[in-house]
Amino acid sequence: MHQDMLGANCLESSFAERALGFMVATKLNVKQNVPLQQRRLMVHWEERCQQVNGGDPSPLLSTANVCVVKVDGTPYLCKADEVGEICVNSGATGMAYFGLLGITKNVFEAIPLTAAGVPVSDQPFTRTGLLGFVGPDYLVFVVGKLDGLMTVSGRRHNADDVVATALAVEPMKFVYRGRIAVFSVTVLHDDRIVLVAEQRPDASEEDSFQWMSRVLQAIDSIHQVGVYCLALVPANTLPKAPLGGIHISETKQRFLEGALHPCNVLMCPHTCVTNLPKPRQKQPDVGPASMIVGNLVAGKRIAQASGRDVTQLEDNDQARKFLYLADVLQWRAQTTPDHPLFLLLNSKGTVASTASCIQLHKRAERVAVALMEKGRLNVGDHVALVYPPGVDLIATFYGCLYAGCIPITVRPPHPQNLATTLPTVKMIVEVSKSACILTTQVIMKLLKSKEAATAVDIKTWPTILDTDDMPKKKLASIFRPTSPDMLAYLDFSVSTTGILAGVKMSHAATSALCRSIKLQCELYPSRQIAICLDPYCGLGFALWCLCSVYSGHQSILVPPLELESNVSLWLSAVSQYKVRVTFCSYSVMEMCTKGLGTQTDILRMKGVNLSCVRTCMVVAEERPRITLTQSFSKLFKDLGLSARAVSTTFGCRVNVAICLQGTAGPDPTTVYVDMRALRHDRVRLVERGSPHSLPLMESGKILPGVKVIIAHTETKGPLGDSHLGEIWVSSPHNATGYYTVYGEAALHADHFTARLSFGDTQTVWARTGYLGFLRRTELTDASGERHDALYVVGSLDETLELRGMRYHPIDIETSVIRAHKSIAECAVFTWTNLLVVVVELEGSEQEALDLVALVTNVVLEEHYLIVGVVVIVDPGVIPINSRGEKQRMHLRDGFLADQLDPIYVAYNM
Repeated sequence: MHQDMLGANCLESSFAERALGFMVATKLNVKQNVPLQQRRLMVHWEERCQQVNGGDPSPLLSTANVCVVKVDGTPYLCKADEVGEICVNSGATGMAYFGLLGITKNVFEAIPLTAAGVPVSDQPFTRTGLLGFVGPDYLVFVVGKLDGLMTVSGRRHNADDVVATALAVEPMKFVYRGRIAVFSVTVLHDDRIVLVAEQRPDASEEDSFQWMSRVLQAIDSIHQVGVYCLALVPANTLPKAPLGGIHISETKQRFLEGALHPCNVLMCPHTCVTNLPKPRQKQPDVGPASMIVGNLVAGKRIAQASGRDVTQLEDNDQARKFLYLADVLQWRAQTTPDHPLFLLLNSKGTVASTASCIQLHKRAERVAVALMEKGRLNVGDHVALVYPPGVDLIATFYGCLYAGCIPITVRPPHPQNLATTLPTVKMIVEVSKSACILTTQVIMKLLKSKEAATAVDIKTWPTILDTDDMPKKKLASIFRPTSPDMLAYLDFSVSTTGILAGVKMSHAATSALCRSIKLQCELYPSRQIAICLDPYCGLGFALWCLCSVYSGHQSILVPPLELESNVSLWLSAVSQYKVRVTFCSYSVMEMCTKGLGTQTDILRMKGVNLSCVRTCMVVAEERPRITLTQSFSKLFKDLGLSARAVSTTFGCRVNVAICLQGTAGPDPTTVYVDMRALRHDRVRLVERGSPHSLPLMESGKILPGVKVIIAHTETKGPLGDSHLGEIWVSSPHNATGYYTVYGEAALHADHFTARLSFGDTQTVWARTGYLGFLRRTELTDASGERHDALYVVGSLDETLELRGMRYHPIDIETSVIRAHKSIAECAVFTWTNLLVVVVELEGSEQEALDLVALVTNVVLEEHYLIVGVVVIVDPGVIPINSRGEKQRMHLRDGFLADQLDPIYVAYNM
């Protein structure tokens, strides 16, 4: 066979070399670099079928018959100007493959047919696996091998031709001649060309990239086809075939599995993926297209639901008596002084501190005295509480209420990471206009240290008081608010989009929140609950600082930070105290799942038993992570954890507790929705296991006193059952507004005092900023009514608008994490209309570049999106807040400021 024709890299031995007992003499009368399609057109002679009989004088063996048949389907003879597969009828060919009947029938027993469907011979022909045509003088021209045939966008290309073109671009300088593999992979319903070459050790990265870009241009201009991926691997790392060439199928397999380990890679999805679905065109000026008739909208029941009616459940006198938490604490200190309220555990599982009703009351009094005498504060002044998780934080909170001050809980700075954690503390203190900081002696020294001075201006701190050594004075009089609508505390937190927002909680909202949680979870003084959450904001703060005082139950406090040195601390505490109700965050659940996965037998031997748990609730401001909750339930089933126990909660800035499973009511339901419909803001329910199906779990039961409605994001009209829209909430424990010193007042008002554009235009709602839908289920709740389930899909602020559709980051991230075992975590965001995927690599750095192609492939296949930038980073780079939620906007800022210190950044062309 002509050496140049096959390409210098003498690829894998094909059927031809195994089946033929001779070599076909060939002549080449066309340019090597001309594409297959053009080469066909260069053969001009009379229209006759390509069949050569060995009896004629020709370079063929005298006993052989050769014909050229169509490559696909039935073996019809090719026309004279067509390239097809060469078939041979000769006594010198093999007869069969041993034990392989199917392949034998296909290869050794082909019957070529004329255009009329008549067999050309009564003898079977053997397929050679070679591509070619019969030329003048009965010469057989071989142009390549069937193994190397690639069909891209309906056009055929020969791998050997692409190899020859690549070799023509400065062949000896950067890559080893002959060590190039070209194959196709299927991505998004079409074949894509991949070129892998071995790089010379002395070639620099810059030189290699220049060579790669020149190869791309050469292949594009000569073959009119785009290369999907061009990868360079270190010398002598491509798998070898038995005859010494490159093993193509093994190379392809390694590429698809992410085991190729390239040293340079260039992905070009933008230039070669031309079959993406058309972008969605949004219609301008959307008006209210729905009709309301009674309680129907657009022919469906209005998507509105509410928790139990609070007024029927509880005595109004008690509600009035429990209106102010400061009054509740005093009353408990008088009536049940020694009743235990709080119990704090350390990393060893031993009790670090406790507080009974009277102890908490007395500590709060001493704090109030210190605020007035040392701090010289007035009623209404704001006080920042900078404490580690513990009883001190709770005591100072009530001390502020006793003094009439407004407390703001702030996470203390990390001593080993002052540069990033201290500015957040400073920002909250400044934005909240705090007149004083209460803290411990240790943290006070830290705030005023030289190290702190390099991160922030320490001279601008307000008065800092430490509460380690307070005067034991009795408070003259405890402050009593003049109205329940007065501000009780400020709740500051950084949202998942990286915005620092503080919400105002009135005394009425605070007591209503506690009342709802008490009723939902059936919390009474005889109960114990275990809390493994951070106490600085949202529902975590409410459960730590507010609920025990209101309901009288004992809270076993497990700071999540302690789990870093003792992963089993929380579950051991739940077992030890036989806790029926417990709360945790996703990060705690993940820590337990990963850290205790192999230790369930050891825990059982230590006596850990979780059969006491009735409800274990994950506190989150996001769509329930169904995979994590299921793997947690499955893992700890051996320790007695009921499969029905684990559920999630949902709250956000405008209302920290909208859904919470509690003890009564049906189990949370799961539905499967079509992910493609979600991108168009529609809900389409499908069967489990359907293509593109996405499981969504109900976020828990709607709390007593809470009303929820689904509103259209643009028209602000009500939507029907199972329609996707923004979740709006009306409740006595809604926050009363944002507390900020800047920003548009109208924007804030719109969040907290929104009204529907038609239908019930009187009710005042707060907009959560989350997309979701309500669905009436077949289940019944405690009242006998059919149960309405709320499904949270994702935050509106975080959605990605790409190609006219709405994507939720979590869906893309889930696909990416599945792509390779070494991907520990992933986060996505957009940058100048490009999709950026940041991947944490948990493995050796030689795997880093393997991930680029895998990530690009999976996002194309599952989401029809082209990834613009793939960033490979070390584990722990993606910022995560205390609830375990990704801070994608912080990550984006770090990427734009070049602060990620990545292992590799791939800019896809």
